[in-house]
Amino acid sequence: MMRFIIGLLLFSSLLFSYEIKYDKDAVGQVRHLKLYKYPSWVSEIELANGKKVLFSSPKGMFEFYLHPASWYGDYHITSESDFKKLYVTDFKTAKTINAKGAFFVYGTNEISPAGDDLVPFDSYKAAEDFSKKHHGTRIFGFREISYGLIKFLNGAE
Repeated sequence: MMRFIIGLLLFSSLLFSYEIKYDKDAVGQVRHLKLYKYPSWVSEIELANGKKVLFSSPKGMFEFYLHPASWYGDYHITSESDFKKLYVTDFKTAKTINAKGAFFVYGTNEISPAGDDLVPFDSYKAAEDFSKKHHGTRIFGFREISYGLIKFLNGAE
């Protein structure tokens, strides 16, 4: 029975795993940085129309997601329903995770290629452990992140 359960868990993890794919020429939408240079920070939004938008960090992904009017000309985003899935790279495991279920550490001494950023983790415990080791000041859930916070991370007061 135990073998069956373990086999089922392994199968389901393979079935539901997703990997953000990009080549050496791919650049992030907001900062236009080469993604292959910073794989531990890569994020992605899949739009309802099937287009995939890549980012060099979670901060860039949130900037796009929380202020879509800035990108209307390129993507014609008009509502929340235009976003299908959001992914970030777990900073501890380097696995692709669902951004809406992730925990983001703010105020750490870990800097992304985009500067001050939000460091993503799949579990609150991993985020908490990282926060303690890297002087994080707060852990946010996805819905707690505001455009004001992103502007602050970008240096706006």
